[in-house]
Amino acid sequence: MEMIKHYQHFLAFQFAVDEINKDPHLLPNITLGYQLLNNFHESILAVESSLIWLSGKGRTIPNYSCDRQQKSVAVIGGLAASLSIPFAKVLELYKIPQVSYGPFDPILSDKIKLPYVYQSANRDTTLHVAMVQLMLHFGWTWVGLILSDDIRGENFFRDVKEEMAKNGVCVAIKEIVPQNLLYKFDKEAKLLSRILVSSSKVIFIYGDTNSLRELFPTMNYFPLYGKLLVTTSSWDFAVHSSTETNENFRGTIIFSRFKPEVPGFTDFLKSVNPIKNPEDIFLKTFWETAFICKLSEKRPGDMTFLACPKYYSLSDVGPEILDMVMSELSFNVYSAVYVVARALHEILQTQSKEISEFGAIPEISWKLHHFLKCINPVSNISDETCGDRSRMAIETYDILNFNYIPGRMDTLVKVGKVTPELPNGQGFRINEEDIEWPEDFAQTPSSVCSVSCVPGFRKTARENEPICCFDCTPCPDGKISNQTDAEGCLKCSEDQFPSRERDRCLSKKVIFLAFEEPLGMTLTCTAVCFCFLTALVLGVFVKHRDTPIVKANNRGLSYTLLISLTLCFLCSLLFIGRPTTATCLLRQTTFAIVFTGSIASILAKTITVVLAFKATKPGNNLRRYLGSTASFSLIFTCILVQMCLCGIWLGTYPPFLEMDIHSEPGYIVIQCNEGSILAFYCALGYMGFLALGSFTAAFLARNLPDIFNEAKYLTFSMLVFCSVWISFLPTYQSTKGKAMVAVEVFSILTSSVGILTCIFAPKCYVILLRADRNTLEILKSKANSGGLRCSQPT
Repeated sequence: MEMIKHYQHFLAFQFAVDEINKDPHLLPNITLGYQLLNNFHESILAVESSLIWLSGKGRTIPNYSCDRQQKSVAVIGGLAASLSIPFAKVLELYKIPQVSYGPFDPILSDKIKLPYVYQSANRDTTLHVAMVQLMLHFGWTWVGLILSDDIRGENFFRDVKEEMAKNGVCVAIKEIVPQNLLYKFDKEAKLLSRILVSSSKVIFIYGDTNSLRELFPTMNYFPLYGKLLVTTSSWDFAVHSSTETNENFRGTIIFSRFKPEVPGFTDFLKSVNPIKNPEDIFLKTFWETAFICKLSEKRPGDMTFLACPKYYSLSDVGPEILDMVMSELSFNVYSAVYVVARALHEILQTQSKEISEFGAIPEISWKLHHFLKCINPVSNISDETCGDRSRMAIETYDILNFNYIPGRMDTLVKVGKVTPELPNGQGFRINEEDIEWPEDFAQTPSSVCSVSCVPGFRKTARENEPICCFDCTPCPDGKISNQTDAEGCLKCSEDQFPSRERDRCLSKKVIFLAFEEPLGMTLTCTAVCFCFLTALVLGVFVKHRDTPIVKANNRGLSYTLLISLTLCFLCSLLFIGRPTTATCLLRQTTFAIVFTGSIASILAKTITVVLAFKATKPGNNLRRYLGSTASFSLIFTCILVQMCLCGIWLGTYPPFLEMDIHSEPGYIVIQCNEGSILAFYCALGYMGFLALGSFTAAFLARNLPDIFNEAKYLTFSMLVFCSVWISFLPTYQSTKGKAMVAVEVFSILTSSVGILTCIFAPKCYVILLRADRNTLEILKSKANSGGLRCSQPT
């Protein structure tokens, strides 16, 4: 089977010779001929073939040629270094050039040991990059490697491992295929068993047909089920396999160096026929083997094979035997023939004056070396670098897929193309829809050591394991990862916050205690309602200002207190809505001054009640303090002190507008920073001091036997006020954001409502519902029964 598969090499050779002989410009007046020798991949036969070729017809006598008319100038051959080197040792004696057409081998490029050996194949300098690009495209980060046991395998492993490390791809398993006849079946089985049990699903195989030949026999018994094979066209597995075993290679991905299309080759193959060339014994053997028939006449009774029909053509042969498209190795043969022809052309051009006749050509063999160095084996044109391969053409590889369909022909389908030297993967193209994966895979195979970490997680390396093996750890609070297999987590900006999945940053919503939201609307409505209620109470007191109960409770202070409470309800609206610099400066100071006026009015009321009782005693000089002047002076003084405190506050460290990004996750709270907390608590503490003084005085005067005594109501109002603001302090400290603002607004409203209810509700009840009790006669009768006089000024 191996000889049959390689027969295309000879056909490519023959096609190139025919083309050159028909070209009137390349070698005019010269006809190329050739001699074909088969070494059956044996180095001993290679040496023997070289001696036969050198000796000519007759007996093989080293260093002696019996055919003086022989005009051989070069040798094209050597599918592998193991065959080229023995051949070259004999040819070196005569300085005859040898052009090897096998895969590029660094051993053959050693010009010190092998000065007269040339290679028509280019060096695969970027093959490892192309393979790694394939790994990255499909996300294969955990792959196995099977390498040939030679310098090519060592160099490839060094290059591909370095490229894999740069791109985060790891070697799951590495196996070397030895090249020796002592390699036993059990060792092969152990090698394949290690590959089968490995966790890698994708196996990359590097080597040529000759270096990997020991791998085939065992693979027929131990197919690599559950593995996808990726290799190069240098390894022609169909050479050692049969139609039945080809199924083991179904879905294999093959990298083949891109080669220009050779026009006319397919037509040439169709024209080849042993009937036209009866002297070609190789073609006869191939024809009978390929078509399973006999070209010669059968002997009587011989029914082994039928006679070959005359209409048979090579186009009828399956691709597993002969492909109608020129293979990579056949193209190397084709190029090698042209390399020699170009070199001969250069000699004829430069030395035409020295050559008088064609008979001098046998002496030209040693002159070919200079020109062979200067011929590019791919383009077949003269190269000024003259042997310097530093300026090689850009390498391009076709990506092929081996399709196997039982009962039909096997085919290689081109599914992609890659030019590794182009940056950023621009040269990689592949059509996944055209790929037929192995039957063990229902979809694109996955070959990873660890499942990829989804966004929201980061990779955490496992101790003493490759970087491809890791655990997925959730991102900590405040951080996100927005890509797969993130190495670390990113912190969101100040105006953003992580999503619940921690895979992206979301813009924070700007919030504040708005009028439109339910809480803000409730507080606003409450403040407005009680503001109108307070104004209504003030209207009732003004309308009934001449009634005894209004006059008895010092109507001037009552008016002042009601106006102050109205302003208290209104000042709570400064805390609701989008804060501005102006509202931040005004709301706390306005609240402090207005509430100080309310508490000062209550204090003045309390002191008036106490003084009114004391002033009823004969000879007491306190009566002069019962007038409105003294009361309003007290209120003004208290307010003036609070205004001084607020002035110092605004002049040193005033409140300011700020964005709170930490209080409520996912939100930016627009709020007012109080600036100086000390100044804020001083203003609040001053009001507390006044309230405590009012509460104390009212509490002590609550049982005075005066019919006009409202000390009980004042006591309750201050008790409510103090309770509210004592509860406010810890609550205010423990809340943040707009809840803190709501707490303060609630405290303002509650304390104001408490004062309004405790002081004015009983009076309004009497004024509006019990007018019969709001007369001077009733009050005097109560006063007489109490043994007291009504002497309190109005």
